[in-house]
Amino acid sequence: MKKFNRRKILKGMAIGTGGVAASSMFGTSAFAADERIRHFWWGNPSRDERTYKVIDLFKGANAGVEVSGETVGWGDYWTKMATQTAGKNMADLVQMDYRFLFEYVRRGALLPLDDYFNNTLFLDDFDKSAISGGIVDGKLYALNIGSNSQVCIYNTAMVEAAGAEFDPINWSHKDQMAVAQKISESTPDGVHGVDDATLDNVMWEVWSRQSGKPFYGPEGTVDGTVADLEKFWEHWAEMRASGAAPDAEHSVGKLGSKMAESGVVTQETAMSYMWSNQIVGVQSLSKDIIGAAMHPHMDGGDPGQFIKPSMFMALTRDSKNPELAVQYMNAWVNDAEATAVLGLERGIPASSKVRDALAPNFSDAEKVSVDYFNAIQTKVGTLSPPPPKGAGETQDAYVRVATNVILGNTSIKDGATAFIDEANSIIDRAS
Repeated sequence: MKKFNRRKILKGMAIGTGGVAASSMFGTSAFAADERIRHFWWGNPSRDERTYKVIDLFKGANAGVEVSGETVGWGDYWTKMATQTAGKNMADLVQMDYRFLFEYVRRGALLPLDDYFNNTLFLDDFDKSAISGGIVDGKLYALNIGSNSQVCIYNTAMVEAAGAEFDPINWSHKDQMAVAQKISESTPDGVHGVDDATLDNVMWEVWSRQSGKPFYGPEGTVDGTVADLEKFWEHWAEMRASGAAPDAEHSVGKLGSKMAESGVVTQETAMSYMWSNQIVGVQSLSKDIIGAAMHPHMDGGDPGQFIKPSMFMALTRDSKNPELAVQYMNAWVNDAEATAVLGLERGIPASSKVRDALAPNFSDAEKVSVDYFNAIQTKVGTLSPPPPKGAGETQDAYVRVATNVILGNTSIKDGATAFIDEANSIIDRAS
């Protein structure tokens, strides 16, 4: 397998694409009848509808080709992925998260894409940062299908009705508490200003970055501290006590819930934490207009957020038809019809040509997503290294310990100590 060559991708591939976002690329190759590939992704109603439409477009342009779509929610996705990987029955193409990319590559579950450059896969219009995020050990294993950042989404009608005002790009944790309390006080019983983030490991990692130490260090060690985790959980205990956030039982009951059951969609809360690519999906389920704000920050602290590939598409070692699978991948990110259907639901497209082609037809929700993405470019920190092997198990441990803390079964101090100790043990054992 040839070594990844950054210059080849970024400069030397222009001869192969021309106007990739201006014409159909679905039927560019001939395939034998009854050829099949499987595509597996974590989804939501909007994402699933868009993806199945693209599958139908691809099948319609390639007679005899069958593409089977498989989708579950995020909470079940990685369990099913692990089962299929162990059983050597992975789909040809899988949706992959930056958090787990290195782990799956080093388990031998994914195949590099380098040999397909300039003949089946064309990336000359891709942003450099969008390509580099999918590189492992010098080879490209994952195709960026959208970029995003963390976001605090909010119901604009509920915020306005409460008379709450804040700067969505520059506000502190104290500012958020005041806004959330005001919303809780001005809405019916059972409605709160913001979802409790105690159980959210992504929120904890943002807090850790704001405190000056990313949870995982550059060498894959656990650098997050007991003291910082204590402060994070104490902050959210104060948010619950003040009425800004729901009680513990409510938050535990929301664990693993689908997007349609999230507090902002059901109007049980006015604010919640998600990824910016989810703005479009949330808006499709909400009757009120959804706004986008950065995570609140610590006074004088480091940026907690970063821009990352929202998700990738990756070719698996179990694919029986990798050439067809890669043609499907190429159409996914370059074809005019496909990219128009997909829009920004999975994140901001990596191809500048695709973004330019989509811009005149952005929905209101897509405009919110793009405006937010543009506004935070100079406000975020650098992308953290991929989490080390064992990160998935550490994530599970975080939720388990945090659940005991929020329910009062374990003190904040004991829980923070127990989690950091367990995280170190998991990462040491996995390395």
